[in-house]
Amino acid sequence: MDAYIGIDLGTSAAKLMLVSGDGEVLASVVKEYPIYYPASGWSEQNPGDWFTAVADGIRALLQRRDKNTVKGISFGGQMHGLVILDRDGGVIRPAILWNDGRTQKETDYLNGTVGKERLYAYTANIAFAGFTAPKILWVKKNEPDNFKKAAKIMLPKDYLAYRLTGAHCTDYSDASGTLLLDVKNRRWSREMLAVCSTDEAVLPKLCESFEPVGTLLPAVADELGLSRRVAVAAGAGDNAAAAVGNGAVANGACNISIGTSGTVFIAGDTFGADPQNGLHSFCHANGKYHLLGCILSAAACSKWWTEDILKTGDHAAEQTGAERYIGKNDVFFLPYLMGERSPHNDVSARGAFIGMRPGTTRGQMTLAVLEGVAFALKDCAEAAKVSGFEIRSARVCGGGANSPLWKQIIADVLDVPLELPAVKGGPAYGAAILAMVAAGRYKNVEEAADKLVKIEKRVLPQKANEENYRERYGVFKTLYPALKDAFKLM
Repeated sequence: MDAYIGIDLGTSAAKLMLVSGDGEVLASVVKEYPIYYPASGWSEQNPGDWFTAVADGIRALLQRRDKNTVKGISFGGQMHGLVILDRDGGVIRPAILWNDGRTQKETDYLNGTVGKERLYAYTANIAFAGFTAPKILWVKKNEPDNFKKAAKIMLPKDYLAYRLTGAHCTDYSDASGTLLLDVKNRRWSREMLAVCSTDEAVLPKLCESFEPVGTLLPAVADELGLSRRVAVAAGAGDNAAAAVGNGAVANGACNISIGTSGTVFIAGDTFGADPQNGLHSFCHANGKYHLLGCILSAAACSKWWTEDILKTGDHAAEQTGAERYIGKNDVFFLPYLMGERSPHNDVSARGAFIGMRPGTTRGQMTLAVLEGVAFALKDCAEAAKVSGFEIRSARVCGGGANSPLWKQIIADVLDVPLELPAVKGGPAYGAAILAMVAAGRYKNVEEAADKLVKIEKRVLPQKANEENYRERYGVFKTLYPALKDAFKLM
């Protein structure tokens, strides 16, 4: 029986899955690594920690298993991070992550001086603080010696492929989030390379997500006990990989992720862009395209509220009984703990509770956190509607999807059915599917997803809550504009 390894390179941990060619999850393992905050609003990791975690994870995954059955490896990775290597392949500085907020000046320069219209023409997107291009400009200005030494620039998951195969490559879905890719024409933008004073030779080779980029280096294969013929596929950004893992590949299919961040992902057969610049226009892992709305804090909000503020790790117990306040809750929560991306593009935005009274309860505030994230996802869905995409149903994944209450709230707020796949593997399962295509098990991503992804359960919106949530969303939409100027003073 052939087997494939899918790796989800997340922000806090690498999640690895061993999957048979028939889609059965044979084993899974999680390996954590640290995240560093060297200054307020900064967020960094050591790429070496990623590879150590993945190598340890592969060994653990294959304990007491026939390693000769492994035919392919691929990745779904945290997007936008900046990894810089010198001529010898050494890491020059810690990777600057997707949720790092240091690049506001560079983002303002790109959107203001270069101009949103030109950025949109070059890349189909505008600058967001988390994107890679502003990070490159930050390094150029603040660490000129490091900028001069840069021989290779890549994204987080691509560092894993580099260490496994020696290939300097990336895929189109991940490259879409750099603000260096001409998304419509699927090539590096010469204009953006000039803006960032970066030579194309420094950037990785562009590949499709399901394309094999090489096989394991002999030393790596021997160290891991794997065949040197194991195919390594380019992989995808985490959202595209999660969409593949949930089967959201057909035109108009929607995937919602409730992970550390939250996303609304809408697949499309042809290129499309959001004229309001609230959503990202990216390439999909199946060789096509998608629109993406991203909120920077989703399950992170629940974790912060439950663990850091209420000092309990029992999320389920904390949410028990909160549903009794649905329709009666006058507390709102703005989930902008790390600033916000879609649709506001405001690194200065803050989290906030609004509407508390002397009688406000713990349960109401817990419910407000869940509802606030759902309303922020609704903001993304409304932006998609302006671009001509009507969400009729959505697949759902991520740690937050383990909460029955939260899933129901999101179904009610969006007023669409949510579909839960039988395998809740997210990006790791999607990466395994990409590895299968790269190794020739399936002819394309669509065939693999159709055969392997099965729906286990549906959560239908409750009409009794529809009017209430429509009214509450109307109030929610007024809160950020009312507080926007105050946030900038904080």
